[in-house]
Amino acid sequence: MKIMVTGAFGLLGGAIQNSLPKNFENIRTGIHIPDRQKGYCLDILDRIKLKEIINLHKPNIIINLAAMTNVDLCEKSPMLARKINVEGVYNICDLFEGKIIQISTDYIFDGKTGPYKEEDVPLPLSSYGKTKLEAEKIIKNHNSDNLIIRGNVLYDYCKYTKASFFNWVINSLKKQKPISVVDDQINNPTWSKSMSKIIGLCIEKEISGIYHWGDATFLSRYKFADIIAKKYNLDNSLISPISTEELNQQAPRPLNSGLNSDKLANVLGVVPPTLEECLNSIIVN
Repeated sequence: MKIMVTGAFGLLGGAIQNSLPKNFENIRTGIHIPDRQKGYCLDILDRIKLKEIINLHKPNIIINLAAMTNVDLCEKSPMLARKINVEGVYNICDLFEGKIIQISTDYIFDGKTGPYKEEDVPLPLSSYGKTKLEAEKIIKNHNSDNLIIRGNVLYDYCKYTKASFFNWVINSLKKQKPISVVDDQINNPTWSKSMSKIIGLCIEKEISGIYHWGDATFLSRYKFADIIAKKYNLDNSLISPISTEELNQQAPRPLNSGLNSDKLANVLGVVPPTLEECLNSIIVN
């Protein structure tokens, strides 16, 4: 089976590369190819190049990880966010007839009554959340076999991405740099390897529809940072709690959020890992 991954050189793309079954051919694409990595340079807004790669490799499935995920930048530049997160998805659907797996987000909810189940009504607060919800609708209308997996706060220690809360905490504390972390945003952080394993199982079992996946531990960002510091013997006294209101971020955030994974866990016969189990497996150097 041929799997084409867009945005393949980020946090989740790297985990997918390492966890797909060996009989799967992984066609990796991205705007930038890191040193010593192999793949195809692709911007999903470039319809000509996108069509060329699809026609060349004829993938069975496309996993779309390409997105503008900087929430505050999306709020500052909503037209650019829509272009990448919505028009890019439309291009994939327009040029590819097969199954698409789209990774979405808990930011499609308002964060008042989390953790959220699949049947809860979306009400995004930010431009990022709105564009991701619009992308979901395009994916749903494209093919009934398509799969949307909503995730939240993906983390790992990865040298190839700057968009990592985990990396930011580790690297800041290693440099003895004080950091302020919000203590009123609640969710269930999800190890990228946990998510990649779920994607692989969904492919093997031919799962379609909309599902949530988040790991088992619900906590604040501040508590998450504190646990990271203690786990890797870093100075947690450098971490200060701050409220979302005090932080004065450009985009509004869902506060009481997170995702209920029961539905997908039951379908696949798996148990979401705890934060402690995941951190025990992550080597930081």
